[in-house]
Amino acid sequence: MNKFLEKIYPFLPGYMHNLFVTGFNLFAYHTRYSRNYRKYRKQFKDNENLSLKELNHIQFNKLMDLLKYSIKHSTFYNEIYKEINIESFTSIEDLHQLPIIDKQILRSNFSDIITISKSDANISKTGGTTGLALEIFEHKDDTRYGYGMLDNFRRKHGYELGKKTAWFSGKNLLTEKDVRNHIFWKTDWWYKVRYYSTFHIQDKYLEYYVKDLIKFRPEYLVGFPSTMNEIATFGLDRKIEFQEGIVKAIFPTAETFTNEMRNNIEAFFKTRAYNQYASSEGAPFIFECNEGNLHMELQSGVFEVLDDKNLPTQVGRLIVTSFTSYGTPLIRYEIGDEIKISDRICKCGNNNPLADEIYGRINDYIFSNETGKINLGNISNCLKGVHGITKFQVLQENADDILIKVVIDNNLYSSKDENIFIQNFRDRVGLHMGINLQYVNNISNVKSGKYRLVINNFNR
Repeated sequence: MNKFLEKIYPFLPGYMHNLFVTGFNLFAYHTRYSRNYRKYRKQFKDNENLSLKELNHIQFNKLMDLLKYSIKHSTFYNEIYKEINIESFTSIEDLHQLPIIDKQILRSNFSDIITISKSDANISKTGGTTGLALEIFEHKDDTRYGYGMLDNFRRKHGYELGKKTAWFSGKNLLTEKDVRNHIFWKTDWWYKVRYYSTFHIQDKYLEYYVKDLIKFRPEYLVGFPSTMNEIATFGLDRKIEFQEGIVKAIFPTAETFTNEMRNNIEAFFKTRAYNQYASSEGAPFIFECNEGNLHMELQSGVFEVLDDKNLPTQVGRLIVTSFTSYGTPLIRYEIGDEIKISDRICKCGNNNPLADEIYGRINDYIFSNETGKINLGNISNCLKGVHGITKFQVLQENADDILIKVVIDNNLYSSKDENIFIQNFRDRVGLHMGINLQYVNNISNVKSGKYRLVINNFNR
């Protein structure tokens, strides 16, 4: 949104907001879905049942193309690879000869890393949950390649652009008048997408979200699972019926998708959710299949899982090399997430290797001197057997105690629930860590519109 529109937007009537959203998408989608997009869609559909050997061959060839391009067009990579003979590489394993770069290196050397000007790029912004947001420059064809792959995944579950969709992301499109009138959404009339605000997810507003979703009757839900989870939990707690068969599939994005979230969301909306992993920086894709397995898409990049000594492991830090990041090449980039990979083979026909679990951000855990790291999934499961907690957030500043902010429904929550909740945490952190509950009216989302279950400021 340009500065002029930002100034006049709050004063426009609601139908003009929807008209603006529709017009913006018509322009953006024309760029995104033009030229090679259909070719890429067909390519990924045709490649769905390739053998692992064939996928590895495609992956290696795309890696070599990326490396050669980056050396030629990026001052940064030309300099740090000048002592390395890229032409001698014969397999993906040769990547270990290259240095790992992290977010700080990317930020500090951004002007030397990028290969295109801002005016020629599609701009993707990282969420900036630490207060340090970053713009990533993408070649327009990188964007088409990525969306070709993403839309092919969603196609398997019936989705196509233009089908009625409820979208929950960090778009802040509401005015104060909207909030006063309990309108928490804006609609793209042409593509039938309704964007629901993720910045106003509070108990006093949730009934309006639920009522409008029932009225809107979306076929697909896309976006932050934490927001969908709160809406679903609200509906389940109040025994609100969402008609079965309306929603065909749910695609959670941008956050770690826990089992607790899945159970609530699938139960309320009466359909299946299909997890996916990527990032605003441009990380390779991981897609969930019909068998419930997570496939690391080798046509989108290279996935390395390393321990603290940078040696390969089954559970560890995720290091990515992305094939959709030619504008801002990401080669052996430490994305900041943890993952567990598997040697299992899926029977769905997709031969891309499997990830058992995506743990999300490395600091999305709490640490106990007694029990070690407690990951996001185990933390979210602390609600097991507890009634009346609508939202909670764990903050850790040191190894001795944690602070848990809790939002409750006074009609459902009791001292028994509090004891169970504390005991669930005690089972995870051990006997000696301090557990401090702070009851609050609301827990705000971060600037990107995402909800952080854990804020860990403790560096052990």
